[in-house]
Parts: sequence; C-alpha cells; structure tokens
Amino acid sequence: QNTRGLRSQLKDSVPVTGMGQQVGAYGVQDTLRSGFSSVKNELLPSHALELSEKNFQLNQDKMNFSNLRNIQGLHAPLKLQMEYRAARQIQRLPFLQSSHLALDTLKGNDESISFEDILNDPSQSEMVGEPHIMMEYKLGLM
Repeated sequence: QNTRGLRSQLKDSVPVTGMGQQVGAYGVQDTLRSGFSSVKNELLPSHALELSEKNFQLNQDKMNFSNLRNIQGLHAPLKLQMEYRAARQIQRLPFLQSSHLALDTLKGNDESISFEDILNDPSQSEMVGEPHIMMEYKLGLM
C-alpha cells in the first residue's frame, strides 16, 4: 500500500504521528487527560472516498464562495460568511437542543429532508443534564 499517498490524504483531517493512546505513569491509558479511548477514532479511512464524503460540505462551500467571489466580488462571500457565523451563534439554552433554523435557511437546507431530520429526535438525545449545572458551566461560574 502506498503510505505516502495515504499520509497526504490524511494531512488535513487526522494527524498520523500522534494516533496512539497516551500512556500514564503506570502503563495504562490516562483517561482524565486523554478521555475515553475509541477504536473508531484510531482507525484509518477504509476507502479513498471516505475523506471526500467527510469533507463534502466544506469543499462545496469553498467552491460556492470562490464562484461567488469571481462573479460578484470580494464583498459577497464575506457577507455570506458573516451571516453564517451570526446564525451559528444563535442557540437555545445549553440543556436544550438547538435546531439552527436560521443557518439551514441561509444554506438552503430548509426545503430538503435529510438523514438528520428523521433520525435526530431530541427526545432520544443523549444530551441529558442538570440545567442549572450546565448554565453555570456555560457562564463560567464553575
């Protein structure tokens, strides 16, 4: 297998050099510093198109911004990026799931039904927590 080609594919997404587990003083993984280990995070892409699919939306946005810049000038993609950033910052309280409706409307995703629309039910979410503790953490009181 051509490792040079694989390394060039992975240079933007996954650092190849630090992929092993961090081992503490007693020869076991230091869970407090490195978090829980996950086999999924340590696997290399199994197919050449996996990285392409993973970065599809980012590549699509870059292409759209460059086309917009060529057609309308520098101000158009900058204005659109500022609107995207402002729409990303609009959120509900930390213990409630945000729908990002404004961002979906800006990107044109409000008229399409995707995988996340059907299987992303907030009642089945794993984000369950104490509202007061989550707000204190968000405000920097903890």
